[in-house]
Amino acid sequence: MNHVVGVDAGGTSTRALVVAEDGTVLGVGKSGGANPNSHPPEAAASRIAEAIAAALGGLPRERTRACVVGMAGVSKLSDPAIAAVFARAWDELALGVEVHPVSDAEIAFASATSAADGTVLVAGTGSIAGRIRKRRMVSTAGGYGWLLGDEGSAFWIGREAVRAALDALTGGGELGELARSVLAESEVDDDPADPLLVRRRLITVVNAEPPIRLARFAPLVSAADRTGDPAARTIIERAAEALAATALATREPGEDTPVVLVGSVLGEDSPVGAGVRERLAGLDVHPSADGVLGAAWLAAVEAFGETARRASSTGFPALPAV
Repeated sequence: MNHVVGVDAGGTSTRALVVAEDGTVLGVGKSGGANPNSHPPEAAASRIAEAIAAALGGLPRERTRACVVGMAGVSKLSDPAIAAVFARAWDELALGVEVHPVSDAEIAFASATSAADGTVLVAGTGSIAGRIRKRRMVSTAGGYGWLLGDEGSAFWIGREAVRAALDALTGGGELGELARSVLAESEVDDDPADPLLVRRRLITVVNAEPPIRLARFAPLVSAADRTGDPAARTIIERAAEALAATALATREPGEDTPVVLVGSVLGEDSPVGAGVRERLAGLDVHPSADGVLGAAWLAAVEAFGETARRASSTGFPALPAV
């Protein structure tokens, strides 16, 4: 039976899926994180190969018709030396087909829609939007990283939460829910008699950590918003406005292609996600599904054409532990 391989290689885990031409799931595999920006390239490449080998099991590798690897940090492969490391690992698999690495945003888009063109908006720790044409990302908006941008991301929301707490301490009045929760998360005791000291302690604690750790404050904003905290509501509105604008920046006037939302900040239960969907009302908006399904379907389209069957997440055997 001919089959294809799809892989979702993230920062913490890598999953591979083998799918037959009729959409039947033939095998699954799992390994550790394989983002070459956060793991040594040799380790990342080895883990992808490990997950693919586990998914294939005893299946005849010469019947593999396509292999698509969706990878966080895929741009790292633009370095010829790093690309060579991955090529060697994939050659050892002896699939008989070229392995096609694509971005994790591309497999996320493909997981949610069969459309060839559209927009993918990603908001997790960072944020970025991509213009999708013929199922490939051809341009982006945002995605400048924590230092230069990532507006609306968990990092940005967390930073704004800390800034709101500092502003509240500067004002010297009674602290709201958001400010109190930021202090508690930072393990900084409030002292109404000396708000300047509390402010200095909070700045010291936050600056002592890696900048990306600011993302841990993002859930506090959603929680405070549910209590009616006005500072939290302001941050949520600003985040939603920034993310919607980032998505729209990738689109042509009057474009009616789908928009796929990816990441925890844009989830169904997220107030920021709700705000983004409100601002994109009238467009065809979809939540992303499992990225490995998108990778497998891209491989199936490559091998079997536009009428290729999709694998269903309900057909997954249990994934083995890493």
